[in-house]
Amino acid sequence: MSKVKFQFDKRTLTYRKVEIGAKQVLARVFGYLAAASVFAVIVVVVFSTFFDSPKEKQLKREISQLELQYKLLGNRMNRVDQVLAELQAKDDDIYRVIFEAEPIPSTVRNAGFGGVNRYRELERLENSEIVIGTTKRLDELTKKLVVQSRSFDEVIALAKNKEEMLAGIPAIQPIANEKLTRVASGFNYRIHPIYKVRHFHTGIDFAAPRGTEIYATGDGNVESVTMKLHGYGYHVVVDHGYGYKTLYAHMSKFKVKEGQQVKRGDVIGFVGSTGTSTAPHLHYEVIKNGEKINPMNFFFNDLTPEEYEKVIELSSRSNQSFD
Repeated sequence: MSKVKFQFDKRTLTYRKVEIGAKQVLARVFGYLAAASVFAVIVVVVFSTFFDSPKEKQLKREISQLELQYKLLGNRMNRVDQVLAELQAKDDDIYRVIFEAEPIPSTVRNAGFGGVNRYRELERLENSEIVIGTTKRLDELTKKLVVQSRSFDEVIALAKNKEEMLAGIPAIQPIANEKLTRVASGFNYRIHPIYKVRHFHTGIDFAAPRGTEIYATGDGNVESVTMKLHGYGYHVVVDHGYGYKTLYAHMSKFKVKEGQQVKRGDVIGFVGSTGTSTAPHLHYEVIKNGEKINPMNFFFNDLTPEEYEKVIELSSRSNQSFD
């Protein structure tokens, strides 16, 4: 039974029955509904702010697991990077040294990737720093592996050509020991015989009788046969490949011509005293990648250890050169 309400009338000093219309009923209903809606919204906001739904809890667990997986992946990439660094060190310091090859520059091994927007799409993701950092590390490792793989391909090719390379590297004296009078001047600072000034002597002078045979010290191709009245005088340059060249100066006669293939031990000319020279001798130089280096490091095929030590002693004395 619905409640009946009465209202006191001050004019008549009596109570009269209050009549409630349909509009008032509707207004009250809407008022209750509005209050309930506001309360529900407040409850939802509070719960969504301070309490996770089952779906959110599941997603957070998945995110935590993914972060852990990225961390583990980063640790694995660190170990791979360490192993790769060891391979790179062996490649540069052992394999390439054995085959007389230049090490790969660090600028090539550690070259980056072009393009400032390479990782733009990843920036839209949640935890983009982790994703971008891991992707960059993976790209860097991939690039290093590609460079190292190509380097090993080159080393394999060098290994296959090792016999040819060893035959080409200068490895004997250009003058036979029995014809050798003495080692007049070595690879060092010397007094010039004509100008009487101290200068760097870029080869070794082998004193020998005029007409003594001169031998190619390694397989190669005769690059030039030159006749001059000064400087090196009559001289021959042999290109042995692999960055090696040898020069034979102050000859009296040639026995080869330009473009001719020669083998180690072939006679290429004869001792003389042409050009800027004061006595019959052979001025011999070894050139590696355009730089003149000490020929004493290349007499290992036909000298005993005792003979080698003796030649080093003689060539290191500070004396006057023949050219």
